[in-house]
Amino acid sequence: MSGIPAAVLFDLDDTLFAHRGAVARAIVVQMDAVGFSSPDRAGDVALWHDLEERHYHSYLAGTLDFQGQRRARARDFAEAHGVVLAEAAAGAWFDDYFEHYRAAWMLHDDALDALASLRSARSDIRIGVITNGDPVFQQSKLDTVGLTGLVDAIVASGSLGITKPDPRIFEYACAQLGVETGDAVYVGDRLRTDAIGAAAAGMTGVWLNRSGVVPEATDAAEARELGVLEISGLDELVGALGAL
Repeated sequence: MSGIPAAVLFDLDDTLFAHRGAVARAIVVQMDAVGFSSPDRAGDVALWHDLEERHYHSYLAGTLDFQGQRRARARDFAEAHGVVLAEAAAGAWFDDYFEHYRAAWMLHDDALDALASLRSARSDIRIGVITNGDPVFQQSKLDTVGLTGLVDAIVASGSLGITKPDPRIFEYACAQLGVETGDAVYVGDRLRTDAIGAAAAGMTGVWLNRSGVVPEATDAAEARELGVLEISGLDELVGALGAL
């Protein structure tokens, strides 16, 4: 593949959609609303992110259902602050948090310009989204921030029963766009799940490393072997692809 490819697909959360920022704002508002006092709000935000990572992966692995992982996050967070929540109360607690989270939904500042630049660089380009998650929930994000009409295909793992980095989800998404994996790019903020996973499926993997994370040595070596590209912002994407 040389130059701008036939298709570029994106991860959603923390690639196009500013998930971590919305989460951080929402959990602080929720703590204030329920009277959780803490001298370390940064630590509280980090804990909530850790619980999200842990329990969401339990959902992806099938050990918790979608609502169950939400209740588990609320229950563990409350327990860390000395509060015991029963099952129903944990669900209500998360529902309240979720309203604050929805209120904070937004795109990353570079998302819309990146999509526009790709379409300008190649008029027949196909653009898609592959996201690990519940299809209804993820679709609601796309609708709210105005992305739905800007992409040609949306693939959510919850509708397929296959999650990234399984190569089949990348292959399926490319088939939905009518392109071969060898003429498609996948951009995501997770090196192994997104960029390495896509590259192993035959695509060009692009790691969006906004915060300058230093990867583990084994991941870095595999990324080099697979030809993974690294960018620090979506404003670098068209230039990186044009140089291929």
